[in-house]
Amino acid sequence: MKYTKKVEDMCCVKKGVNHGPAPIPEEGKWVKASEIKDISGLTHGIGWCAPQQGACKLTLNIKDGIIQEALVETIGCSGMTHSAAMAGEILVGKTILEALNTDLVCDAINTAMRELFLQIVYGRSQSAFSEGGLDVGAGLEDLGKGHRSQVGTVYSTLSKGPRYLELTDGYILEQGLDKDNEIIGYKYVNLGKMMDNIKSGMDPMEAIKKATATYGRFDEAVKTIDPREE
Repeated sequence: MKYTKKVEDMCCVKKGVNHGPAPIPEEGKWVKASEIKDISGLTHGIGWCAPQQGACKLTLNIKDGIIQEALVETIGCSGMTHSAAMAGEILVGKTILEALNTDLVCDAINTAMRELFLQIVYGRSQSAFSEGGLDVGAGLEDLGKGHRSQVGTVYSTLSKGPRYLELTDGYILEQGLDKDNEIIGYKYVNLGKMMDNIKSGMDPMEAIKKATATYGRFDEAVKTIDPREE
């Protein structure tokens, strides 16, 4: 360690109070984190690219500073979707500091990693007060049955009104309208359930039928429309 002549000529004054870092909540414990290996927790975060053309939701499950599980969900950019495939391979096995300083291919994924890093090192994780944290696999369970991201896609114009294309329930087949042409429900197919049915050997048309349901007062509709065609 090199010191300037000014510092070398100073007399020594003993350092007094040294309580270390403030404790942060981690998996049901209060931890004084001084090294990366002291960090554990599961958390989610959102990132966006510089031109704000797309977004990434990143979920990480960290144990002793190491990323054990990663869920990368992207929307709005085809390049970002392919970047997510690479990021999924890159992230696991790295410390959170390594991941923060690794090019995760896409600006949105890098930004999400930055936001998660800030959350996790300050103790603001979803598992902060869960004793023992969450098992590796909890991120996958977040997707629910069929293992599909929850996506909402709605298109609307002033002259023709809204068109529901996809909601949490699934792919929208029909919108139900009342006598005033207001939406009162919709028919949808849950694509995750449909594909599970097909993979189990069910006929595709039967699989679609089994995965189709309605929401709201669809059965009372005076008129139904295909939101992609009408």
